[in-house]
Amino acid sequence: MKPHQYERRVTALQSKLKEQGVDSFVSVCPADNAYLTGFLGSTSLLLATQDRVLLLCDFRYAEQATKQVEAADVVRCSGSLDKQLATFVADMKLEQLAFEPDAMTVARKNAIENSCKCEMIGMPDSCRSLRLCKEPGEIDRIGAAAALAEAALEAMLTRLEPGIPESVAAGLLELEFRKRGAQGASFDTIVLFGERSSLPHGKPGDRPLQRGDIVLVDCGCILDGYCSDLTRTFVYGSIPGDWFSEIYETTHTAQEAAVKTVNAGVRACDVDAAARSVIAAAGYGDNFGHGTGHGVGLEVHEPPRLSAESDDSLEAGMVVTAEPGIYLSGQGGVRIEDLLVVTETGNVILTRLPKELRIL
Repeated sequence: MKPHQYERRVTALQSKLKEQGVDSFVSVCPADNAYLTGFLGSTSLLLATQDRVLLLCDFRYAEQATKQVEAADVVRCSGSLDKQLATFVADMKLEQLAFEPDAMTVARKNAIENSCKCEMIGMPDSCRSLRLCKEPGEIDRIGAAAALAEAALEAMLTRLEPGIPESVAAGLLELEFRKRGAQGASFDTIVLFGERSSLPHGKPGDRPLQRGDIVLVDCGCILDGYCSDLTRTFVYGSIPGDWFSEIYETTHTAQEAAVKTVNAGVRACDVDAAARSVIAAAGYGDNFGHGTGHGVGLEVHEPPRLSAESDDSLEAGMVVTAEPGIYLSGQGGVRIEDLLVVTETGNVILTRLPKELRIL
């Protein structure tokens, strides 16, 4: 990422502070701090005034921050970052600290307010609104993470054999992420076999793989700070029955309907409705209980939300998932998920793995 991009982001945040008439902004969110400065460490504190930006970190991250950070001054701290923040607030004579309410606990907000002895002002979407529409370089990084995840999944699938537990398969997939250069998984990898595929976010356990099993894999990795997200559903050896073929085809059709609806200016709830109406018409409306998608970027779950309750509208540059599913308790389930970039004329699909039913 070129330095001027970080400078532009910082300037946009500082403009928001001026518009709101607020002295400064404090962030303890790793994703927000990465977006504003390029720092990919897990612990930091950012202080932005209308004309200066400081990134506070401790000894563990000092060298990394010095190499990664752009558009901010790195301050190596001993002890509590919050206490060091109080020193800067006093020295700069700051009276207000804006913060992102969704990214800070009440306890930490209260502690900072007490130690800094200044007014804490919740400023929703102060940084996160800047992150909504991705720049070309961000889209490239998300696309690279998606390609890596797909290659890793293909490698893991070749190692499936009767008797392998779900947890081992999930571990093999995460190992393939690492072998290809990923920093890790972007969320807890889901690999579910047979009837356990009806658990939308089930945790891999000791269920062994058997012939005729459904194999549901929901995975993603982090590459260069950016996340990917992908779900595919397979069968091992043979299709478990006509009922499965029916819910697979219905889910596939619903997912295609959602993908076709993704476009700049479209309401997120309408994307959800496109998928949900297909599933409901097939008689499985009660078996699709989660939203159709979400944003992806420095975090694997970001705005916008693609759900029936969402007030969000899609804009060009957003990266979102489309992931409807059908889940039959005690039998099994299907989910199919792609990662898409919203454009002015539709969308570009970043995930390339075929979606036709595949027998492993």
